[in-house]
Amino acid sequence: SGCPTGLGGSGNPGKTVSEASKSPEQQPPHDDVKCDCQPKGVMLVKRTHDRAQLPVRESEGAVGFDLAAVECTKIAAGDKAVIRTGLAVAVPEGTYARIAPRSGLAAKQHIGVGAGVIDFDYRGEVAVVLFNHGRNEFQIEPGDRIAQLLFAPVLQGELIEVATLQGTERGSGGFGSTGEH
Repeated sequence: SGCPTGLGGSGNPGKTVSEASKSPEQQPPHDDVKCDCQPKGVMLVKRTHDRAQLPVRESEGAVGFDLAAVECTKIAAGDKAVIRTGLAVAVPEGTYARIAPRSGLAAKQHIGVGAGVIDFDYRGEVAVVLFNHGRNEFQIEPGDRIAQLLFAPVLQGELIEVATLQGTERGSGGFGSTGEH
């Protein structure tokens, strides 16, 4: 499919696993759902672009929700790009969301993910920083699955400035200090 002229893409058309059997006409329009409260353990998702696809867990046991691109993008070998998803989210309280690589893209195309933390209070569009570690240009079309979104519990600790820290066996040994591999 041609990026400039067609929608292209190969991702799931915005359906969750439980909705996969419903036709597009049975899907509720995204503007019909208003929610002033957030049920425990539930991520709220708002489409900010008409091509946006809802994040999808592709299997019942999947940990991450696949994220799809909404625009055409080419990433030159050795370069990076910020890829729009057309989605804003409210992650469950007590968690943060982490954007992680898709294993197939990493293993087969050498595509990595960077800058992947979504804070609990962030409500802007989710974007994905992709790095092309390969030798060839990488083409992304609308609907292509580009990363996955995972949740993890978070402890928001406090900070106290001190003059000294309690010593440990490792001390200040940094990179490579615990062994070669």
